[in-house]
Amino acid sequence: MLRQMTAGPRSALNRLLGGQEAPVARATQADPAPQAAAVNELREIADYITKLKRGIAALRAQELTRDRIPMAHDELGSVVAATASATNRIMESAEAMMAIKAKTLDEYRSQVEAHIGDIFEACTFQDITGQRISKVVEALGQLEKRLSQFSTVVNVRDGEAEHDPEEARRKARAETLLLNGPQLKGPATPQDAIDALFS
Repeated sequence: MLRQMTAGPRSALNRLLGGQEAPVARATQADPAPQAAAVNELREIADYITKLKRGIAALRAQELTRDRIPMAHDELGSVVAATASATNRIMESAEAMMAIKAKTLDEYRSQVEAHIGDIFEACTFQDITGQRISKVVEALGQLEKRLSQFSTVVNVRDGEAEHDPEEARRKARAETLLLNGPQLKGPATPQDAIDALFS
């Protein structure tokens, strides 16, 4: 990626220091215009490098790798664990209600209410997981904002970057095996329309 970002400045530098160095050097002896052009190009390269360094510093990559990304990993792990625990408790309570063998109606009602209370208590996991997911979303928003600012500073587009073969392989595998997960809310074919199609 860095190679793509610096392609323009490096090209100018190669023109100055590479195969065209001799003609420029000879021309500077006779004409000051090429020397001025070379100085301007070097200044542009220096400005670009300075801008690039500022962009990299604004990314605060050490903070991302030290704090935010590990935090997001831990929070999502806790969400998965809390969701699994709550699901198990709800299923166990439901199974226990189905297996109630009470002698009286009051006894049956008392046991059902106890299990329903357990279900309501298990459902409180949503409050905690919602707070954890909000922290992850905030971290991703910060990452997105910094990457967008960096892309603007270095003036690089996605098409200029080299394609990662491993990423392309994972994307192709996900599309082949339909590993994109459940669909998000949004414009989609209603279930009624699907049912009408097969009726």
